[in-house]
Amino acid sequence: MAIVKWRGGWEPMWPSVFNEQDIKSLMNWPDLSSTPSGLDIYETDDAVVVEAQVPGAKEEDVEVTVEGSVLTITAEAKESEEKTEKKKTIYKSSRQSSFTYSTSLPRMVDASKATAEVENGVVTVSIPKTEEEKPKKISVTTKK
Repeated sequence: MAIVKWRGGWEPMWPSVFNEQDIKSLMNWPDLSSTPSGLDIYETDDAVVVEAQVPGAKEEDVEVTVEGSVLTITAEAKESEEKTEKKKTIYKSSRQSSFTYSTSLPRMVDASKATAEVENGVVTVSIPKTEEEKPKKISVTTKK
């Protein structure tokens, strides 16, 4: 049995899972709890608008579906970079990301008339409100 010098605390009896260097590197780990979801939902007078971040995705790689009262946005971004010299591949890099967002739609929208477009890495889905749900202005008169 080896003799271990006592340094106080539990260190000599219970070895640390991480050494000091590991703890320093873990402190630089991204805070996953603060990562934004990438989905924004807001309401205008005429529609409910859903915006989803899909950086790098092209129009043909984005799919928007409505099933029942659930809106689903799925996208895939593929980037491939190839550098060649005299037709012999020296370096090739590729990146692939996929995004899936699902959200419930309020009853006040008409999903059959929804439109979607992609611009600058953001899919914007606009779903018109039903006529019954649109705000109505009520005129006010003075009682005589």
